[in-house]
Amino acid sequence: MHISIFGIAKRNLKRKFFRSVAIALSVAVVAGTLFSITTVMESVELSIMRGTARLGADVMVVPSDAELKARAALLAGDVATFYMPSGVMDSVRRSKGVAAVSPQIFIESATFDCCDIADLRLIGFDPATDFTITPWLKERLNRELASNEILVGHEVARETGQRMKFYGNSFTVAGKLESTGMRFIDNSVFMPMQSARRMISESATKSKKPLAIAEDRISAVLVQVDPAYQPAQAAIYIENAIKGVKSVVSEEVISSVRKQLFVLLKSILMVSVVLWIMALLMIGVIFSMIVNERQREIGLLRAMGARRNTVFGLIMLEAAALSALGGVVGIAAGGVLLFSFKNLIRASLHIPYLWPEPSRFALLIAVSLALAFLTGIAAALYPAARSSRMEPFEAIRKGD
Repeated sequence: MHISIFGIAKRNLKRKFFRSVAIALSVAVVAGTLFSITTVMESVELSIMRGTARLGADVMVVPSDAELKARAALLAGDVATFYMPSGVMDSVRRSKGVAAVSPQIFIESATFDCCDIADLRLIGFDPATDFTITPWLKERLNRELASNEILVGHEVARETGQRMKFYGNSFTVAGKLESTGMRFIDNSVFMPMQSARRMISESATKSKKPLAIAEDRISAVLVQVDPAYQPAQAAIYIENAIKGVKSVVSEEVISSVRKQLFVLLKSILMVSVVLWIMALLMIGVIFSMIVNERQREIGLLRAMGARRNTVFGLIMLEAAALSALGGVVGIAAGGVLLFSFKNLIRASLHIPYLWPEPSRFALLIAVSLALAFLTGIAAALYPAARSSRMEPFEAIRKGD
């Protein structure tokens, strides 16, 4: 009866089931950790790119006492409202280094009967000057929003054509923005400034919770900086020229996210390196024990005509099978955990989080599987080489 090397390897793995499971789990931990870290890094980078592109602003000018709220809104998507005189926009426009400005007003939807969904950020924008929503409208709708139309972020539970009510006013969803991973955009509703002003005015008679926001108030001024200046420079000029405001620079917000992420990942990577070394050592020790336990079997195989490379291949095949299994299990577990707890990750770390593109996701999986496979192969290399050098008679004698 002919028995292949694959059959022998399969029998050996089944025979020592718990030991095989231990090796596979060791590889799974390494693969899952690497996959999770790289996926989080990729998701944050993608979210930052999409979010800043949709925001379209180099600098956001807000009241001086609302700087922390504005940063928290951009990073974690906190729904906060703050207001300042609309005349600030003209002062910002005249500031050095400023190329374009556009006002926005933030309104929070309430839990009363006035609003269909609570805890949403309602953003009024000026179609005449806007560079955040208007480009999307030109590309997708090829028209401006009507006075009773709104756009919703990706996380808002409404679809195009459905209606939403805020503070006694009914609106039709004209479109839904693509996901950016930034809750500041994904959890917001956008409407023309005139519609927002009308809603504020009519809330006194149409809503149980009237809005007390003066006509001459805005929440923020979005700024596009002249290419000849750095955003940080323009921000300093704005703050020096205008009292009572703070300039939140998009690049600084991004840098803070990356810095925060770097500190976290540096710690995780250190732990991952330790885990990887431990996994290598443990797998190497286990396979050395396997070789010692199977000296008689190896000697018999050699005596029956098995070549040195056949014995070497048998040990490496077992290591490859367990490594591949561990890699698949680790990556699957890491992916499930990341997807299940992505909102918790974003909220606890105050970072944007967007699932990677399919092509990048496939690449991350491939790299993590490759590392898992190489981990098992590298750990078993020496024991496999040692087993192949055994002389048949000596191996049989020691194995007795």
